Amino acid sequence: MIEANRQGDVWVVAEQNDGQLHDVGLELLSKGRELAATLGVRLSAVVMGANVAEHADRLIRHGADRVLAAEHDLLGHYQTQPYAKVLVGLIERERPQIVLFGATPVGRDLAPRVASATRAGLTADCTDLDVGDHTEPVTRAKYRNLLYQIRPAFGGNIIATIVNPDRWPQMATVREGVMPMLDADPARRGEVVRFRPDLTAADAVLKVLEHRPAERRVNLKASRIIVAGGAGVGSKENFQLLWRLANALGGTVGASRAAVDAGWIHKDHQVGQTGVTVRPALYIAVGISGAVQHRAGMSEARKIVAVNSDPQAPIFQVAHYGIVGDLARVLPMMIDAVKRRV
Repeated sequence: MIEANRQGDVWVVAEQNDGQLHDVGLELLSKGRELAATLGVRLSAVVMGANVAEHADRLIRHGADRVLAAEHDLLGHYQTQPYAKVLVGLIERERPQIVLFGATPVGRDLAPRVASATRAGLTADCTDLDVGDHTEPVTRAKYRNLLYQIRPAFGGNIIATIVNPDRWPQMATVREGVMPMLDADPARRGEVVRFRPDLTAADAVLKVLEHRPAERRVNLKASRIIVAGGAGVGSKENFQLLWRLANALGGTVGASRAAVDAGWIHKDHQVGQTGVTVRPALYIAVGISGAVQHRAGMSEARKIVAVNSDPQAPIFQVAHYGIVGDLARVLPMMIDAVKRRV
């Protein structure tokens, strides 16, 4: 059995923007805490920006043993080249065994550049991570304590487990909302390493003239009740029934990719493999067939109610309660029932 010959830390790249930490970094610290405990190593968070050491306490409370805070004016707004240069330099110096990124626009841009520069493998859009052993099918060489990088493949029809026994660090991006965020522990203490990286104007080939952050129209992850519609809703006009039901319940409207692609609702409302992963107390799926890509984003809801005219729709396989019928009849009845109880 070949033991992993590096005892480096598990790293989480904690993304921040306009002074706010992105939730996905805090979610990854929860999983990173588990991986680091299994491997018997530290969990480190890496945060980059113009003034980011102020985030160290929060990162430590969410599980980091150590925070590496790279501060420089050229890191004030995200640019690929300076961010990649700083992170590659840190990796070459510190030799972590695992580096995790959020599968955000920034993470999807930064991670491949860093992987290429360090000649390491990278698995994108993971939905789970674990540590385990691996036997090469040809050489029969056996490896211990490799990172299992788990993600859907072939359109979500299979789940692939990917390992990287040769080129380290083992790197992966993980979708937002996939890993549950643990509660902060105010009693946790950790080390903060604050430093100014060696960057020059030549490292920033672009100049940010203006920064206009676009706010999300809806925060599905924070919603306890979601009424989501799919292609079976039929039209943008029919979506008004979903809005009425969501308003009556005090919930939020979600959607499948088919409904978003049809232009019936904004992409910020999309739930699923290419949208947001949610865990509400109640998820009402209206006119959603239940393809595996959509179920990947909502199957952990506490209660799932499906409304569909097709009794064979796959969504009924994961629903706790199913209603076979025309949404034009079913939803007004549900709205009336809710209002009567209120």
